[in-house]
Amino acid sequence: MWQWGEEMLAECRALLFDVSLYTNVSDRWVWLPDPSNGYTVRGAYNLLTSQAPSDMVSVVDLVWHHQVHLKVSVFAWSLINDRLPTKSNLLARGILAHDMSVCVAGCGDYESAQHLFLSCNTFGSLWHLVRNWVGCSGVDTDNISNHFM
Repeated sequence: MWQWGEEMLAECRALLFDVSLYTNVSDRWVWLPDPSNGYTVRGAYNLLTSQAPSDMVSVVDLVWHHQVHLKVSVFAWSLINDRLPTKSNLLARGILAHDMSVCVAGCGDYESAQHLFLSCNTFGSLWHLVRNWVGCSGVDTDNISNHFM
């Protein structure tokens, strides 16, 4: 087992340490936001719409977390604030001509951070492969800050 696998196994063991199984008690699912009525679509909708959207403060806390390498933090901060040298930013600063603003992947779309990291068929599709590699699932958002969260 690789080091990261051993770490995940240790984390799983720590999470299951307090779990007690009983032979005469049947298992059941419990919807924690409403344990008495259980899960309903209306209840899930109300839960999702009643919560405040994630704000920049929590993103800042994640970006500048002490366990994140400084290079990664600087890159993430630049990406979230749209300060990377994408063709759209270079065009806005007058460094590139308008006819040079096409995506570097050759897809024909306008190259921006949003396009490169989320919607480009070449580079945006890498998120699915990374999630498969890490072993988690998710839904992509079209907002870089929300995607980061």
